[in-house]
Amino acid sequence: MLRHPFSIKPQLLYRIPADSHTPEAIRQLLQGHPEVKYISLAGIDLAGNDTDEKIPVRLFLDDIEGYMEGGVQTDGSSVVLPGIATLNDGKVDLLADLSVNWFVDYNYDNIDSVNGLPVGTLRIPAFLCHNDQLVCSRSLLRRACENFDRQMKALLIEHPELCQAWDINPEDIDEISLTVATELEFWVRTPDDIVSKEQLSVSQGLKEQYWKRTKGVVRTAMEQSIDLLDLYGFKPEMGHKEVGGIKAHLTGSGDMDHILEQLEIDWKFSDAMQAADNEMYARIFIKEVFRLHGLEASFLAKPIDGVAGSGEHIHVNAVARLKNGKRINLFSPIDYNQDFLHEIGWGAIMGLMKHYECVSPFITASNDAFNRLKPGFEAPTHAVASLGRNVASPSRNRTVLLGLIRSAESPMATRFELRSPNPHTNVFIALASVYQCMLDGIFYVAKSGRPSSELEKEFCKLPGEEAQYLLQERQYRTEDDVFVNFTEEERDEIFGKPASCVYETLRNLLHDDEGLEILCRENVFTDHIITSYSRAMLDTWEMELSERILHDNLIRVRLCVRLHQNSEYDETLWQEIDLLRIRLAKDTHDQVCLFNEIRQALETKNLRKAAALQLTMDELMRKLELLYDNYCRNQIN
Repeated sequence: MLRHPFSIKPQLLYRIPADSHTPEAIRQLLQGHPEVKYISLAGIDLAGNDTDEKIPVRLFLDDIEGYMEGGVQTDGSSVVLPGIATLNDGKVDLLADLSVNWFVDYNYDNIDSVNGLPVGTLRIPAFLCHNDQLVCSRSLLRRACENFDRQMKALLIEHPELCQAWDINPEDIDEISLTVATELEFWVRTPDDIVSKEQLSVSQGLKEQYWKRTKGVVRTAMEQSIDLLDLYGFKPEMGHKEVGGIKAHLTGSGDMDHILEQLEIDWKFSDAMQAADNEMYARIFIKEVFRLHGLEASFLAKPIDGVAGSGEHIHVNAVARLKNGKRINLFSPIDYNQDFLHEIGWGAIMGLMKHYECVSPFITASNDAFNRLKPGFEAPTHAVASLGRNVASPSRNRTVLLGLIRSAESPMATRFELRSPNPHTNVFIALASVYQCMLDGIFYVAKSGRPSSELEKEFCKLPGEEAQYLLQERQYRTEDDVFVNFTEEERDEIFGKPASCVYETLRNLLHDDEGLEILCRENVFTDHIITSYSRAMLDTWEMELSERILHDNLIRVRLCVRLHQNSEYDETLWQEIDLLRIRLAKDTHDQVCLFNEIRQALETKNLRKAAALQLTMDELMRKLELLYDNYCRNQIN
């Protein structure tokens, strides 16, 4: 049953397109839609948080030019910019972005008594500016896109032979744009319901939910979410069930209860800045629709341990728009029967895969995100790509980090699918790092003059084989199942050992001199930005480990209680369980428990030790719960 009436109302103002951002047009729209009562400039800090202040629309209309040109000022303590917005220098300006769509976020709990419509807030995407320097996630992506356009046009003028296959001159190119689409997975559930992880695991193994028909309130909320995203101009393409979940219960009134399902909604490509905005607002709108139906929508990467997490696959390509209006996909080969990619496409994939270690910290930088990237759950763990078994067979490998998607019937659709992001990945900053690394590979290809056949050979090399650009000891492509055909030791040796926790991935970033230099080219990233981001992620990791993970794990340990009475076999099982409980959570005369070892390491800022102990704790917690499950199954009284 709906908590509040919700229905699609086409008469509402849902967005103001980028081509309508003039004071006259905005004033006319807002005066014609009195349901929009507030304005909010939405900046994105380095942690991916969006600001949301409420400015009465009358104040905005009184000085619309001032708000559009000068923005508003906020306290730096309200945004995550450590080391940049400090206590003695904390003022941050919010500057409106006029180049993207603006959206109206409606409060369906607050219905205007005059017109009967929900009260709306016009969310204006904005940049965070500190001391005349743009320092936010949106500004990083903006600089990366502008740099890619500028550098690529200059590179093609310097190397016009790269354009010969398209029968154009570099001067024919008006703009090179980066286009992006995301696939957003999420879990929905009835709040406060507790479901057995064993049930979820069995259902997942049997694929009882994957692409099945949605029912009841979940179906209604899914359909309304798709309709709503369409009104916002996202052009949704599909909504469907994902692999996780269990069958809901049917109540006597015909409603569905005990709901726990994993879903996915996809929408069409946009340019990079608009796509990142779309993804952020889609989360907001989807959560609101499901909330109004009494359901909780979670965009955590791994909301339930032991079953499938949620990914956010990001599709990227680069398109040249010519002065005559024609568009060319820079990654697409001229002959699909001969080559996988154009030379520029090879450069992009080689740059990204070679330098993924300096991209990963901007994609996976939370405990939640690392919990998702575990073998056995269709989430990638190692930096390896799939192209397809041959040029006639598209990639179908779901165990790799990056997949090439291509079709001779649709050359504009050639793209890379990056499978490591999750719904809480900061898409703005992640894409900025991806583009910087792609450019490095494209520059190499252009200056080397090597044809596609040679580039393919290097990208498909085996470990130890000679390479001019890629690392000799690494393998970058496989069409095999990464988790079935390789042991853990083989994966680490062949594809490179991935970071296993937040501390490790950030430490790798800060010690990667070549990667840091690539990120900071043309001042897209800066030392200050990277240091601030790393500090923010480490602070969050420390706080979450100390105040949340240790607390939750202690509760899980305490739930493992003795159940048997007189059974020698059960006593043997219980003794092993109890030893684990003590090692994890109880100090003795002989040793400090693992939880307190972690606390001590955090208190003394020995982060390397805390990270290593966290990995040990995670392993012992998994072992404890497995042993306790086996112990419980053996109880019949």
